[in-house]
Amino acid sequence: MDSMEDGKTLAHAMVDTVRDALLVLDKNLKVVAASRSFYSKFLTTPSDTIGHRIYDLGNGEWQSEALRHLLERVIPEHDVMDDFVLEQNFARLGPRVMLLNARKVFYKNDTNSTLLLAIEDITERRNNERLLKALSDRKDTLMAEMSHRVANSLQIIASILLLKARKVTSDETRGHLEDAHRRVMSVAALQQQLTASGSGEKVEIGEYLTRLCESLAASMIGDRRSITIRVFADPGAVVSERAVGMGLVVTELAINALKHAFPPPADLGEIKVEYKVSGEDWTLAVSDNGCGMSGVTDHRTGGLGTSIVKALAQQLEAEVVVATGVGGTRVSVEHHQSEARLH
Repeated sequence: MDSMEDGKTLAHAMVDTVRDALLVLDKNLKVVAASRSFYSKFLTTPSDTIGHRIYDLGNGEWQSEALRHLLERVIPEHDVMDDFVLEQNFARLGPRVMLLNARKVFYKNDTNSTLLLAIEDITERRNNERLLKALSDRKDTLMAEMSHRVANSLQIIASILLLKARKVTSDETRGHLEDAHRRVMSVAALQQQLTASGSGEKVEIGEYLTRLCESLAASMIGDRRSITIRVFADPGAVVSERAVGMGLVVTELAINALKHAFPPPADLGEIKVEYKVSGEDWTLAVSDNGCGMSGVTDHRTGGLGTSIVKALAQQLEAEVVVATGVGGTRVSVEHHQSEARLH
């Protein structure tokens, strides 16, 4: 036996030992060799396979026009076939999804060539993918329904708080109820802004903060006071979970500024929201040009809003920094990646 025949014999022996379903086809697309895995997978025998064109195997399950076009182009055009999906109902196997890859093989000193055709059964994988998609679609539907119910519930709670605030005679109690109403409305605004974003989805932070502050201004300032809220944000997106935390921080700080920075008779002022990014570090700050926090010696001993901001900053792996004076107050939440890794 010459070296060429030895090479073909060796190649056929290798095909016979591979674990995947593999066919060797000649230039006429007749089977010249098949792996044991092919016979086992497709419940056939060498006599029903060797010497037969691929389109004649089984009960004609391989007679696909798209497959025929690709296979008949591989040898004459020296081409390859990658990840061709064949969905057929095989008589002995039932419905199956096959992934096909083909390569041309040349033999030295031989004008003939063969085609290696690898066949992978991806039926289970495809079924799992379809199941995951169905579950994902179902999850999205449930999330949308839950979001709708949450929005309605928040509106009801806010309305009840506002009604109670109008009925009570105690100024202190009225103030607490109005604070609660503002916070419920802020959560409603956050929920509305993030309705279109699922868990883990990216949110463009500048656009998000701008829409959020517009909602805050409309619900908490209105036409009664000439106070503006402006947003200055570096470009970039964050996951929705972080956006929620940042939105709550901005809301709490804006509420504090509206309550304390511009006491009567002052009705003119500006609240500025800034988001700056430097690599993995970021700073979220809310500042005002109001009266400042005169008499405050330790910003850690504050009211409910301050406690909420501190808790949110911890969740964001950030620290709270306060600067105040006659020109106003600036509260920033600063995240430094190098410091976050130490905790």
